[in-house]
Amino acid sequence: MDKHNRQSFLGPNSEATLRSARAVIIGLGGGGSHVAQQLAHIGVGNLFLIDPDTIDEDGTNLNRLIGGTEEDVVEGTLKVEIAKRLINSVDSQIKANTFPSLWQVNLQVLRDGDVVFGCIDDLMQRRDIESVTRRYLTPYIDIGMDVHEVNSHYSVGGQVTLSMPGKPCMRCMGIIRDDHLADEAARYGVAGSRPQVVWSNGALASAAVGLFMQLITPWASNHRQDTLLEYDGNRQTIRPSEKLRYLDQIKCDHYVHAIELGDPFIN
Repeated sequence: MDKHNRQSFLGPNSEATLRSARAVIIGLGGGGSHVAQQLAHIGVGNLFLIDPDTIDEDGTNLNRLIGGTEEDVVEGTLKVEIAKRLINSVDSQIKANTFPSLWQVNLQVLRDGDVVFGCIDDLMQRRDIESVTRRYLTPYIDIGMDVHEVNSHYSVGGQVTLSMPGKPCMRCMGIIRDDHLADEAARYGVAGSRPQVVWSNGALASAAVGLFMQLITPWASNHRQDTLLEYDGNRQTIRPSEKLRYLDQIKCDHYVHAIELGDPFIN
């Protein structure tokens, strides 16, 4: 029996479509490890895993790194190798390609992907990844989470964004802002260094994979495709942003010049 028969509602030939799809994941930590696991279960046939880091030597990311083990901490296993092991334990036929290096030296991988997932904390890098994917006309799905102190209590929030040609970019959405870039280091210091928890990462990753499925299969052809989903970790809700009422009315003017499109190294 076809192990994917329960997702046949995704549309005709959806299994073959997913098997031939090429998804790039940048960052295989808390959020990216969830994304990798879910794409494996769905049956995406070609995954490109980019992350130069090993699992933390003190084991502090075991609380959120899906597939990581105490033995990996001892061995200092690369995050991309942990993800590959997890993926192929779910489906040995998936081609899990690992790139234990910075994404900036793997631009050809981004260029060849059908969709790029960004699962990193750094706003500057997220800005730069969006610029590259816009240049290559590739959909970019970005997840972000943060913890803020409000009246002696902590508030957990985050968002999932879809940035692609013809749609608002992360600057349009107010996620990438010059003042946020300048204050980036201070913003992550409230509840420890870049605070994350496994359930929030899982919720955001699931929403990101849902956006991917809307893009890649005919299942959602009649559904509204929201480009900005907001997560309230205190109320455990994910919903389309109220900003969409404004964003749906504007045209992105941040990526409009021909010089910003295509491969800059092709004459």
